[in-house]
Amino acid sequence: MWFILKIVISAVLIAFVSWLSGKKTGLAGFLTALPLTTLLALAFSHMEWGDPKQSVEFAKSVFLAIPISLLFFLPFLLAEKLQLNFWSCYVLGILLLGVGYFLHNSFTKLF
Repeated sequence: MWFILKIVISAVLIAFVSWLSGKKTGLAGFLTALPLTTLLALAFSHMEWGDPKQSVEFAKSVFLAIPISLLFFLPFLLAEKLQLNFWSCYVLGILLLGVGYFLHNSFTKLF
Protein backbone atom coordinates (compact mmCIF):
# COMPACT_ATOMS: atom_id res chain seq x y z
CA MET A 1 0.00 0.00 0.00
CA TRP A 2 2.84 2.38 0.89
CA PHE A 3 4.43 1.79 -2.52
CA ILE A 4 1.18 2.66 -4.32
CA LEU A 5 0.80 5.85 -2.26
CA LYS A 6 4.35 6.91 -3.20
CA ILE A 7 3.58 6.32 -6.87
CA VAL A 8 0.36 8.34 -6.70
CA ILE A 9 1.99 11.30 -4.92
CA SER A 10 4.91 11.35 -7.35
CA ALA A 11 2.70 10.94 -10.42
CA VAL A 12 0.38 13.75 -9.33
CA LEU A 13 3.34 16.07 -8.83
CA ILE A 14 4.82 15.29 -12.26
CA ALA A 15 1.44 15.51 -13.99
CA PHE A 16 0.69 18.85 -12.33
CA VAL A 17 3.98 20.44 -13.36
CA SER A 18 3.72 19.17 -16.94
CA TRP A 19 0.15 20.54 -17.14
CA LEU A 20 1.30 23.85 -15.66
CA SER A 21 4.04 24.15 -18.28
CA GLY A 22 1.34 24.84 -20.88
CA LYS A 23 -0.22 27.60 -18.76
CA LYS A 24 2.69 29.26 -16.95
CA THR A 25 6.01 28.12 -18.37
CA GLY A 26 8.12 30.17 -15.98
CA LEU A 27 6.38 28.89 -12.86
CA ALA A 28 6.47 25.29 -14.13
CA GLY A 29 10.20 25.61 -14.82
CA PHE A 30 10.81 27.05 -11.36
CA LEU A 31 8.82 24.27 -9.67
CA THR A 32 10.60 21.63 -11.72
CA ALA A 33 13.98 23.06 -10.73
CA LEU A 34 13.08 22.91 -7.06
CA PRO A 35 14.24 19.77 -5.33
CA LEU A 36 10.65 18.53 -5.02
CA THR A 37 11.49 15.00 -6.07
CA THR A 38 14.48 15.04 -3.75
CA LEU A 39 12.30 16.15 -0.85
CA LEU A 40 9.84 13.36 -1.57
CA ALA A 41 12.47 10.69 -2.23
CA LEU A 42 14.47 11.50 0.91
CA ALA A 43 11.38 11.45 3.11
CA PHE A 44 9.98 8.29 1.49
CA SER A 45 13.34 6.53 1.77
CA HIS A 46 13.81 7.47 5.41
CA MET A 47 10.26 6.46 6.33
CA GLU A 48 10.70 3.13 4.54
CA TRP A 49 14.17 2.19 5.79
CA GLY A 50 14.52 4.29 8.96
CA ASP A 51 18.31 4.43 8.66
CA PRO A 52 19.64 7.94 9.33
CA LYS A 53 23.12 7.08 8.03
CA GLN A 54 21.69 5.78 4.75
CA SER A 55 19.50 8.88 4.45
CA VAL A 56 22.52 11.16 4.89
CA GLU A 57 24.50 9.20 2.27
CA PHE A 58 21.52 9.45 -0.09
CA ALA A 59 21.33 13.24 0.44
CA LYS A 60 25.09 13.61 -0.15
CA SER A 61 24.79 11.64 -3.38
CA VAL A 62 21.98 13.93 -4.54
CA PHE A 63 24.01 17.01 -3.62
CA LEU A 64 26.89 15.84 -5.81
CA ALA A 65 24.55 14.80 -8.63
CA ILE A 66 22.71 18.11 -8.98
CA PRO A 67 25.46 20.08 -10.75
CA ILE A 68 26.41 17.04 -12.85
CA SER A 69 22.78 16.52 -13.90
CA LEU A 70 22.82 19.97 -15.48
CA LEU A 71 24.81 18.40 -18.31
CA PHE A 72 21.44 17.30 -19.69
CA PHE A 73 20.56 20.93 -20.45
CA LEU A 74 23.83 21.79 -22.22
CA PRO A 75 22.59 20.83 -25.72
CA PHE A 76 19.45 22.92 -25.17
CA LEU A 77 21.59 25.94 -24.31
CA LEU A 78 23.59 25.43 -27.49
CA ALA A 79 20.63 24.45 -29.71
CA GLU A 80 20.45 27.65 -31.74
CA LYS A 81 24.17 27.99 -32.16
CA LEU A 82 24.54 24.34 -33.27
CA GLN A 83 21.18 24.28 -35.09
CA LEU A 84 19.87 21.34 -33.07
CA ASN A 85 16.21 20.37 -32.96
CA PHE A 86 14.42 19.25 -29.79
CA TRP A 87 15.04 15.51 -30.21
CA SER A 88 18.72 16.03 -30.99
CA CYS A 89 19.06 18.07 -27.81
CA TYR A 90 17.13 15.47 -25.85
CA VAL A 91 19.22 12.51 -27.03
CA LEU A 92 22.51 14.39 -26.60
CA GLY A 93 21.38 15.43 -23.12
CA ILE A 94 20.70 11.82 -22.17
CA LEU A 95 24.11 10.79 -23.53
CA LEU A 96 25.72 13.54 -21.45
CA LEU A 97 23.87 12.23 -18.41
CA GLY A 98 25.53 8.88 -19.06
CA VAL A 99 28.91 10.61 -18.89
CA GLY A 100 27.71 12.44 -15.80
CA TYR A 101 26.84 9.17 -14.09
CA PHE A 102 30.46 8.04 -14.32
CA LEU A 103 31.62 11.42 -12.98
CA HIS A 104 29.14 11.10 -10.12
CA ASN A 105 30.40 7.60 -9.33
CA SER A 106 33.97 8.90 -9.13
CA PHE A 107 33.03 11.87 -6.95
CA THR A 108 30.96 9.86 -4.48
CA LYS A 109 33.97 7.64 -3.79
CA LEU A 110 35.91 10.74 -2.72
CA PHE A 111 33.38 11.82 -0.10
